[in-house]
Amino acid sequence: MSDTPELLEADLAVCRASLAHHSRTFHAASLLLPPAVRAPATVLYGFCRLADDAVDVEGGRRLALTQLRRRLDRVFEGRPQPVAADRALAAVVAQFGIPRGLLDLLLEGLAWDVDGRRYETLAELQDYAARVAGSVGAMMSLLMRTREPDALARACDLGVAMQLSNIARDVGEDARMGRLYLPRDWMREAGLDADAWLAAPTFSPALAGVVQRLLDAADVLYARAGAGVARLPWGCRPGINAARLLYAAVGHEVARAGGDSVSRRAVVPGRRKGWLLVQAALRLRPFTRLLRQPVLPACAPLLAAVASAPAPCARPAAEAVLELFARLEQQDRCATQRRWGRSVA
Repeated sequence: MSDTPELLEADLAVCRASLAHHSRTFHAASLLLPPAVRAPATVLYGFCRLADDAVDVEGGRRLALTQLRRRLDRVFEGRPQPVAADRALAAVVAQFGIPRGLLDLLLEGLAWDVDGRRYETLAELQDYAARVAGSVGAMMSLLMRTREPDALARACDLGVAMQLSNIARDVGEDARMGRLYLPRDWMREAGLDADAWLAAPTFSPALAGVVQRLLDAADVLYARAGAGVARLPWGCRPGINAARLLYAAVGHEVARAGGDSVSRRAVVPGRRKGWLLVQAALRLRPFTRLLRQPVLPACAPLLAAVASAPAPCARPAAEAVLELFARLEQQDRCATQRRWGRSVA
């Protein structure tokens, strides 16, 4: 009998509800993933969302980090706390060989938020983005059974790029919470005093130039990530393409607004999202010219964490988990058909 924890349908349902509620963009992209990847990806998102909320919303932020580390101890010991996110995560990390080091790096990035760390340069900001989002890119690659260094490096690029897009979109929202992620040396070059601006955040052409530089840095990484899609299983390519194109589109909406993400929040129109999802399903043979670009220095610890952990052995339990995912996918299809039937009626 296998010791691999079982992923329970009820626990997965809780994670799925969190994804649909908190991240429409990621949720839309996940719909193009095969069920054997979509379900564990939903679990990873559920835990990341829980961790972010615990540190960012609930108060007692240092205590929250300590508690999260203890919860991870129990997850990797195979005796998770009796809550849906922890039980589901224990099943996924065991099934797919997710190393503890990736989740520790994610929590380190959240700890930097607790500490109010400031980022002087783009490289320092990338260090942060690699922890809070590049780590998720690496874990997604492992869910797709892809552990080769080139492919992992490009998956981490995608995570970092997505985080940079989010930062560019949320400049005003972050500032109103007393946070500033834009590189401070860029602000000085634009004639802006970072602390003075944070005390009274307003949009200006100078700030627009800083935001555009960040969007340009993200686009470089999106291009590199696109090459990595060629190393993924065919069935996974549309979903990862969708994530890449949809998050890049967030940045493009900021650019269309002249870089103003202080007085407004960029939203990708539904029609545009639909077109990008179609493109994601069609672009399955990407150019690989950028596949072997050097690893982004900020992402080197992520690749080291994966290299230090052995790949999981095939186990009989894997078949049962895949069957569970297939059943859940069938239930989703049936529920969708019922909803369409009601709407037509």
